[in-house]
Amino acid sequence: MPAPLDSHGPARIIAMSNQKGGVGKTTTTINLAAALAGYGRRVLIVDFDPQAAASAGLGVNSRAMERTIYNELIAAKPDIRSIIVPTAVEGLDVVPANIDLSAAEIVLINEVAREQALSRVLRPVLDEYDLIIVDCQPSLGLLTVNALTAAHGVIIPLEAEYFAMRGVALLTEQIARIQDRLNPRLTLDGVLLTMIDLRTLHSREVMASVKEGFAEKVYQTYISRTVKFPDATIAAQPITSYAPNHPGAVAYRQLAREVIARGQCA
Repeated sequence: MPAPLDSHGPARIIAMSNQKGGVGKTTTTINLAAALAGYGRRVLIVDFDPQAAASAGLGVNSRAMERTIYNELIAAKPDIRSIIVPTAVEGLDVVPANIDLSAAEIVLINEVAREQALSRVLRPVLDEYDLIIVDCQPSLGLLTVNALTAAHGVIIPLEAEYFAMRGVALLTEQIARIQDRLNPRLTLDGVLLTMIDLRTLHSREVMASVKEGFAEKVYQTYISRTVKFPDATIAAQPITSYAPNHPGAVAYRQLAREVIARGQCA
């Protein structure tokens, strides 16, 4: 068990990123965050996808909100504290998004230091959290560039199938460009294999190939395919609360311990 903390902050920022959709980014964001909160960490999820799946998955009706992350991104004087919503999980808060966020790239395009907009928004609360996880949209556009510019590390959830692997080369190139031009501290924290079915040769071959390509960057923990994740999403709860003894919940708690052990969270 990870040791409890005497104090919180400064936060490490992780971008949960993969330009391919449907690979388990939001599921991993919610459940890793909840598992880390269960180990006494203070965690903030930033929903950075206009589809707002992370907000909905934590029971936040962001469509009805007047202010979301979009308003703070484009504000002359952002006030992130005014939009942080506590969740039902102790120690876990969320910054919601809604469809308005899809306009952010157009609005930001003419701004000075447009790649740093998210960094500026997050700065006032860095000392209040141990980890901030940014749930990125499935694209390599300006919003994702903002997330990678603000982040200390990137976690890439990767579905165990060949087409998913092909897209990762583009993302790792983008990470290298951002390290070079905008954020030299950015590191690839790890690759998380998701939707694994060890009964299939295909899953096993992809796992072996990913481990060969990314070596020690691949987390030991992997996430198996299960219907319990969609069930938990419908219930608007992390699987760690919805079905705490389910293998999916056990896996995300194991991932949380691995993230702490690797020094990716206090």
